Amino acid sequence: MAGTRTSIHGEWSSRFAFILAATGSAVGLGNIWKFPYIAGQNGGGAFVLVYLICVALIGIPIMMAETMLGRRGRQSPINTMQSLAEEAKANPNWHFLGWLGVVAGFLILSYYSVIAGWAGAYVVKSVSGDFSGASAEVTSSLFGEFVASPLQLLFWHTLFMVSTMVVVARGVQGGLEKSVRFLMPALFVLLLIMVGYAMSTDAYGQGIAFLFAPDFSRLSTSGILTAMGQAFFTLSLGMGAIMVYGSYLPSHVSIARTSVIIAGADTLVALLAGIAIFPIVFANGLEPGSGPGLIFQTLPIAFGKMPGGAFFGMLFFILLVFAALSSSISLIEPAVAWLVENKGMSRRRACFWSGFVTWLLGLGTVFSFNLWADFTLFGNTFFDVLDYLTANIMLPLGGLLLAVFAGWIMKQRASKDELSDEGVLVYKVWRFLIRYVSPVAVAIIFLDVIM
Repeated sequence: MAGTRTSIHGEWSSRFAFILAATGSAVGLGNIWKFPYIAGQNGGGAFVLVYLICVALIGIPIMMAETMLGRRGRQSPINTMQSLAEEAKANPNWHFLGWLGVVAGFLILSYYSVIAGWAGAYVVKSVSGDFSGASAEVTSSLFGEFVASPLQLLFWHTLFMVSTMVVVARGVQGGLEKSVRFLMPALFVLLLIMVGYAMSTDAYGQGIAFLFAPDFSRLSTSGILTAMGQAFFTLSLGMGAIMVYGSYLPSHVSIARTSVIIAGADTLVALLAGIAIFPIVFANGLEPGSGPGLIFQTLPIAFGKMPGGAFFGMLFFILLVFAALSSSISLIEPAVAWLVENKGMSRRRACFWSGFVTWLLGLGTVFSFNLWADFTLFGNTFFDVLDYLTANIMLPLGGLLLAVFAGWIMKQRASKDELSDEGVLVYKVWRFLIRYVSPVAVAIIFLDVIM
């Protein structure tokens, strides 16, 4: 039955196009913003080693499963899960797994757009010389004043959402594919330029040793769970993006090989980000484990001190914007696909309404840092609630259910049909991991963050 369904939205023109798109979805702020500081907080090399193991045992099997389900269903995640549940003669409520992914991606994009807007604003700040000779107090003050301004956040949030909508409205090959063919090579080039600068600093060796020399005495149980969680989340699993991209994948393309390449490219970006950032941090006597502020409050100090700092600061924040945009187009695509399939909308109209509602919801995040900062739910702002709900509950739950459906509910002949090009050994290893290893690991992550 493989390849008998066709997507009304079109297909990727090649395996390379799918790899670029899925890598673009996976590569985002999590790789360049989050990975370096959580590696810094958890002992560097030891954390990286555990992270790589988790990518292999959790990330790749679930990515293969999500891509396989998408290609077999050839529809939006919601309709795909409905069709596959019927095919497996399973409970029809499995279509709610599709809803879970679509809604999670929708909610994530609403605040992701705001954070991406920060990166856009910092491109301008870098060019304007705002970081020149700045101390920690100055960069902290700059950041505080920026997020305290609802008008500034609203402008950059709006600009980023409009950019996302323009790309997605142009379709699979005309919009998504064309954009990632530019964004991903540009992202790698910018990152390599930053790595080249890091290599010229006196602290390059110290940064490399920190990132790759394992120090297990600094790795706690909490750090191991953090590595497991990062390996899962960094690949954009459980939010409908990989499933909908898989629905556009030609039937002759190997899912296993593409999943390995995507996971490898995603990991490479995260490691290159660490190679670029840590030597700069050490060269300027800064703290590598300084948390989320590493990008927006700590690195500007370094850019303000280094020769050509305005230029390299601009490059770095452009890099962040490109990474965010390549992810954002995948986050909104599942909702757009569903509206086209179920409501008879044109793609442009579906994109407008999806984008508008996402933008509207994003106002809650914009105001969380200023006008609504004192309005909390259980001690958390609107942004904190959305972040916790999606990252700690919806995504791990979605990943767990994906593994269960692919490994236990979907008929073995159906998964064999979609993975027939992979070889008997690859299929057997994947099936063992997706049935016994990945779901247990994701369940541990899930239970750890909610307890």
